[in-house]
Amino acid sequence: MAGLFCIGLIIVLAVVLPVLFLIGLYNSLIRLRNEVDNSFAQIDVQLKRRNDLIPNLIETVRGYAQHEKGVFEQVTKARAAVMSATTVEAKAKASNMLSDTLKSLFAVAENYPQLKANENFLQLQEELSGTENKIAYSRQHYNDVVMEYNVRTQVFPNNLLAGMLGFKAKELFATPESERVVPKVKF
Repeated sequence: MAGLFCIGLIIVLAVVLPVLFLIGLYNSLIRLRNEVDNSFAQIDVQLKRRNDLIPNLIETVRGYAQHEKGVFEQVTKARAAVMSATTVEAKAKASNMLSDTLKSLFAVAENYPQLKANENFLQLQEELSGTENKIAYSRQHYNDVVMEYNVRTQVFPNNLLAGMLGFKAKELFATPESERVVPKVKF
C-alpha cells in the first residue's frame, strides 16, 4: 500500500511540477511584456509633453526673432515627425531629430538678450529641460526592461516556450547609428 502511495506521489509530482514551472514561466513573460509596453507608453507620455510645450516656445521666440523662419520650420517638422512615428526605431530617430532642432532654437534665442530674460521663455525652457531629463530616464528604463525581457525569452529552456507562444524579442529605444558620429571640431 505504501509502495502504491509513493508511486502515485511520484506520478503526481512528475506532472504537477512541470505544469507549475510552465505556468510560472508564462506568467513572468506576460509580466515582462506588459512592463515593456508600459515603459514605452511612459516614453510616449514624455514625448507628448515635450510636443505640447513646443508651440508655446516657438511663439515666444517668434515674437523676438521673426526672421528665423527656417529654424521654426525645422522644429515644426521634427515635432510632426515625433507625433507620427509608430515604431520604436522611428520614435527614437524622430525624437533625436527634435532634440537637435530644439538646440538650434535655443542657439537662436542666445542672440536675443530680451528673449533670454523673458519669464515665459525661461519657464518654457526650464520645463523642456525637465522633460528632456524625464525622456532620458524613461528611455533608460524602457531599455532596461527590454533587455530583461529579451534575456528571459532567449535563455534555455524559456526560449522553447517563448518561441511557441509568440514572445518575440523587443527593440531597444536607441540612437540610430548614423546619429552617433562624434562631430569633428577644428580650430
